[in-house]
Amino acid sequence: MNRRLATFSLCALLIFLSLSSKARGQRDAQRDAQFWLTTADRSALLAPQTPLHFSDSSDTPLTVNVNDMAQFQSIDGFGVALTGGSAQLLMRMDPAKRRALLKELFERQENSIGISYLRLTIGASDMNDHVFSYDDLPPGQTDVDQAKFSLDPDRADVIPVMKEILAINPGIKILACPWSAPAWMKTNNKVKGGNLKPEYYGAFAKYFVKYVEGMKAEGINIDAVTVENEPLNPKNTPSMAMFASEEGAFVAKSLGPAFRQAGIQTKILLYDHNPDVPSYPLSILGDPEASKFVDGTAFHLYGGETSVFTDVHNKYPNKNLYMTEQSVDGSGNGPLAIADAVTRVPIASTRNWSRNVLLWNMAADPHFGPHTNDGGCTMCVGAVTLDGNNVTRNLAYYTIAHFSKFVPPGSVRIESTEQEQLATVAFLTPDGKIVLAASNTANFQKTFTVKYHGKSFTTTLPPESAGTYVW
Repeated sequence: MNRRLATFSLCALLIFLSLSSKARGQRDAQRDAQFWLTTADRSALLAPQTPLHFSDSSDTPLTVNVNDMAQFQSIDGFGVALTGGSAQLLMRMDPAKRRALLKELFERQENSIGISYLRLTIGASDMNDHVFSYDDLPPGQTDVDQAKFSLDPDRADVIPVMKEILAINPGIKILACPWSAPAWMKTNNKVKGGNLKPEYYGAFAKYFVKYVEGMKAEGINIDAVTVENEPLNPKNTPSMAMFASEEGAFVAKSLGPAFRQAGIQTKILLYDHNPDVPSYPLSILGDPEASKFVDGTAFHLYGGETSVFTDVHNKYPNKNLYMTEQSVDGSGNGPLAIADAVTRVPIASTRNWSRNVLLWNMAADPHFGPHTNDGGCTMCVGAVTLDGNNVTRNLAYYTIAHFSKFVPPGSVRIESTEQEQLATVAFLTPDGKIVLAASNTANFQKTFTVKYHGKSFTTTLPPESAGTYVW
């Protein structure tokens, strides 16, 4: 009797496994990939397309393999820079119009793009209508204890906009970066150029502490800071030069210990400039006194190659990589360079270990302002152009949306193959979805097969277009 029961149980188990395997195969065969497309001729702008059916179809001449067994870095988010000028333009909108735009930008809903990472400026950037720090003093005065530090310059625009954003997306990550120390701390006593005087390293470290603590008191938690925006570029207004030896000494002797003493968990990122001078971050990462306080390296992409990100990762795999600024110029009604922008910035950055992608900047007016004089960016196009309540969505909007809408924080980059003039990157999301972003930089359409777990679908990208596939 027991032997019969055992035999019956074994047969039942085999039948169940066979049916389950068949059901899984049927589900795989019936699974569809959702597809969103943006084309150079603007006929599709992040537009949903007909879902694509997985099957046992044969290969096309071009095949992209997606493999979620090979996993790489976690993703912190995709977003833009909320400059003071951006916040100023937002505050000029009618409150209802502003809220509708912010919900479109920051919510994770069908009609929103789910931006999950923001960059703030510590003091003014070149995209403010005037220059300020949080501790400006008359000539000849100093304030080493930061007794006069005040966030008041941001209370009219940046802080209220940030509070509205946090009400929509409380978990958004925030990076903050200074363009300059207060002028009185610098060798030339000016807002443009100059270097930080060594005798004010401690004062500048306190400046960071005051900023992080002050923003926290406003309900705005700063996840990471960089030491100085573009430390090898003294041409912006404001700006400040800081050589690698200076930044390393400042982190090791002043900023790192000041954060530790204050109990601040905010990450410290190095460099914040182009990958054409990799010796800058590498020299600091190689200094044990500075490196122990450093989470990783921030890069821009105005010069050099994203392959440098991987070079830095390979030398210091326990340190993180971040892509913290890049403009993708494109406004008006002409052709949209979406394929080039998607290939060059978010795909290239994440394939080379970046945990985030931040575009410059969120908003500008129709005249590329507000910006500072004598060193402000006179041609910087926002992700959106704001003309009062009128909103125009530009290249940067669609470039970041192809990622922010579909790849939430906590996703992991997985393996995907590429083909000539067909760039790809893939992610596994926390809820188990696969996201594949692809761009066709050729001037002719490309039809290709996407293979995943033994199943595949065939898709076509029009010339110079970008697509995101989700299944």
